[in-house]
Amino acid sequence: MDRSQNAPRDIDAYIRTFPEGIRTKLEEMRRTIRKAAPKAEETIRYQIPTFRLNGNLVHFAAFRKHIGFYPAASGIAAFKKELSVYQTGKGSVQFPLDQKLPLGLVRKIVMFRLQENLETK
Repeated sequence: MDRSQNAPRDIDAYIRTFPEGIRTKLEEMRRTIRKAAPKAEETIRYQIPTFRLNGNLVHFAAFRKHIGFYPAASGIAAFKKELSVYQTGKGSVQFPLDQKLPLGLVRKIVMFRLQENLETK
């Protein structure tokens, strides 16, 4: 996606900009997050899909070789062992496009972040 052009207005518009295989993975991420946090607001922040409830909950985005998932530094730290098989940063993890998404793990991380946001805000 060329983000320098028109930034997507919503998650549907963001997902439509990708080829079918990537769209499928993005929709899987979206459904998984939605099920774990049904009251969260869907929006676009930083030009990527974002779920918010009492502040930012999680973000996700597609790249050439991976799906990026951004559950904040606390979400990465809390699941450090489970995420050790993936490339991680302080507040991010990369799920390679040539592998199945770990949706169960994504769900657990979202639920952790949800609880964290509800307790601190």
